[in-house]
Amino acid sequence: MTKAELIKNLGTVAKSGTTAFLEAMGQGESMSLIGQFGVGFYSAFLVANKVEVTSKSNDDEQHIWTSTADAKFFVTKDPRGDTLGRGTRITLHLKDDAAEYVEQERIKNLVKRYSEFINYPINLYVSKDVRETIEIEEEADEGANVNEDGVEITDEEENVEKKEKKTKEITKQVWEWETVNEIKAIWLREKEDLSDREYNDFYKTITKDSNDPMAHTHFSAEGEIDFKAILYMPKEAPYDLFENYYGKSAALKLYVRRVLITEEFEDLMPRYLNFIKGIVDSDDLPLNVSREQLQQMKMIKVMSKKLVRKSIEMIRALAEEGEEDDDEEEEGEGGDDAENEGKDVEEKEEEGEDDGEDKYETFWKNFGKNIKLGVIEDASNRNKLAKLLRFYSTEDPESLTSLDDYISRMKPDQDTILYLPGDSQEQILKSPILKNYVSRGYEVLLLADPIDEFCT
Repeated sequence: MTKAELIKNLGTVAKSGTTAFLEAMGQGESMSLIGQFGVGFYSAFLVANKVEVTSKSNDDEQHIWTSTADAKFFVTKDPRGDTLGRGTRITLHLKDDAAEYVEQERIKNLVKRYSEFINYPINLYVSKDVRETIEIEEEADEGANVNEDGVEITDEEENVEKKEKKTKEITKQVWEWETVNEIKAIWLREKEDLSDREYNDFYKTITKDSNDPMAHTHFSAEGEIDFKAILYMPKEAPYDLFENYYGKSAALKLYVRRVLITEEFEDLMPRYLNFIKGIVDSDDLPLNVSREQLQQMKMIKVMSKKLVRKSIEMIRALAEEGEEDDDEEEEGEGGDDAENEGKDVEEKEEEGEDDGEDKYETFWKNFGKNIKLGVIEDASNRNKLAKLLRFYSTEDPESLTSLDDYISRMKPDQDTILYLPGDSQEQILKSPILKNYVSRGYEVLLLADPIDEFCT
């Protein structure tokens, strides 16, 4: 910046250089710039007593803007001359209670949390301890050329008896630039350009989960609000899934133009889908998205509706994949092709399936209660969620069945779904009421989970 631009942009509160730049470019808000209100710069005074901005423009000499947050500022010509060439350097003179912001790990953690996916590299000058091996120079002793018997040793004898040079390891401190935000925002890329490995690695980065996800969906939404999202279904349920269920927020990270706004936003996803992880990024939301404004809340509701729909579609795709696998197994049972049978076994081993359990069965064991809660709480999606329900029945007490499959097996004179609740499956199977229906050829669902009755 020139001297005049330093005065205009930094000396005037609520003067947004970003907004002025966009207006001058005629771009509106289409560019990925985040300045809006002209007050972001002054957050520096939350941690600093004094701020210096040194800037060099091609159109002016190098100047220094200085302020101590006392409603005054000074702009002076830099006595050091042109040290920057072109660009800007900001120096913060930290307050005593803000010394933590000179610690490398503190800065790294802040950058990784809030600015990990910024398009531009953020470099940190870090120190590293490097171990080096050096030779030790031995001082010559006066009696070095005399042996134990006092006989002088010749040069040839000395060369033979000379030992290898001694060495020792020392630790040196080395300073170098390190890029802190190396992970890229993969949700900005096209789905066709991304591999499952990249999706899985990204999931592990944002969740710190050591397992690969069970499924994922990557999509862009357009309409009242434009946003991009990647949603993941974990392979295992967290131990505290239902602890503080009604107070827990969604496990989604909300970004605005690649800047993390919040990791806890209860309006983004309904409670029963709190196990879905991932990121949502929008250029349309204001950066103060966490403040409750009417228009903004309307946009959040639109986002939430689309996120819920995509989450249910992801779960439904997993269920349909399991049904297709079952159909293929049934077809394969009638053949004698030993070679194909061997291939099926190999494929199952590669997929990591245990005891013939498909992905949806694994999902249901971990998150089935969430789907039941969804049926109870989400009236608008109740019919979609009902198709995802699974229960044990008298047809096969060891295998889960869907309501659609149950209906397909109903007797011609049957017009209702029969179910019997109880404390456990073993207790229900011993019920004389159940035996009466089974003996007549009716299939009955076995509801051993207390939430099942509310769900029906």
